Amino acid sequence: MQAQPDDQRPRKPVQRSRSPSLGDLAPDEVKSVVDEYSAIYEAGLESRKARYQSLVNRYYDLVTDFYEFGWGQSFHFAPRRRGESFKASLMRHQHFLAERLALKPGMQVLDVGCGVGGPMGNLARHSGASFVGINNNAYQIERAQLHTDDVRPLCRFIHGDYMQIPEGDNSFDAAFAIESMPHAPDKAGAYGEILRVLRPGACFAAYEWCLTKEFDPRNTKHLRIRSDIMVGDGLPDLSGSAEIRAALSKAGFELLEARDLAPDSDPETPWYRALQGRDLSLASIPRTPAGRALTNLTLRAAESLRVVPEGTTQVSTLLNAAADALVDGGESGVFTPMFFFLARKRARS
Repeated sequence: MQAQPDDQRPRKPVQRSRSPSLGDLAPDEVKSVVDEYSAIYEAGLESRKARYQSLVNRYYDLVTDFYEFGWGQSFHFAPRRRGESFKASLMRHQHFLAERLALKPGMQVLDVGCGVGGPMGNLARHSGASFVGINNNAYQIERAQLHTDDVRPLCRFIHGDYMQIPEGDNSFDAAFAIESMPHAPDKAGAYGEILRVLRPGACFAAYEWCLTKEFDPRNTKHLRIRSDIMVGDGLPDLSGSAEIRAALSKAGFELLEARDLAPDSDPETPWYRALQGRDLSLASIPRTPAGRALTNLTLRAAESLRVVPEGTTQVSTLLNAAADALVDGGESGVFTPMFFFLARKRARS
């Protein structure tokens, strides 16, 4: 499917409350969207890859407001230092990419899968570079416009598919992706599109979700973790680090750095701590097991009273299972959300 046209029309995003809702879906749409999402998964891997746009778009229609309620404007993890707050670790993790890419004013930077714009806004304020974010989900673009309003001259958004980026060859001085590439149905194809739009000598840095060398495909627990992460996070598949390296090479990138940053976390503050309930603050409650369970019970009651749309509790349950699987994946060492790489487009000879 061809990417959607550049979404640059001036609009004033509506300020929404930070309570769990379901984006801009009509109440009578929610259950059918949940069922459609489930049906794509049940049809198998090839169906998920063939229908990846619907899979990912429907997923974020359903979960974006849940994520903002529990996570804020930056939907990702970070290796955390002892005594460091969750929010501070996210910011430092974003700045690490800025340093590796040497971002500075005057650069044109592509944010691949920009989410609701939290990292883009932070990096624009930090570096002064200009950013273009591409996202397949219109509601998230609306949220991103709101979150980057103070740096509007530095931020532009494309409503489109990063498998077919509607920008010319050699357009960008750098590109980055923060935990967005696991949604790609074809890693080499996605990386190839990013290579195309980068200028010769420019770099691409990313944090990828992947299975580690500890993953055993014969281990039923490992398979359950993998499945729950995929279903609960809208992923067509989940690759290993070797597959990511191979896909970068196939796309034509020169790989400069590649390593899992999860071991950089302090043992007392692993990357998945935010989901364990070990952070004691008012802001952390929605991320904790108890907070997630309470949200689920509240939504179940509200749904029975028709205060929230039918299907809302199913979404909450799906996300809870995914959160538990992420913790299990981290504790067992079979999964990481922060396989970091820095790759370069070769300069013309």
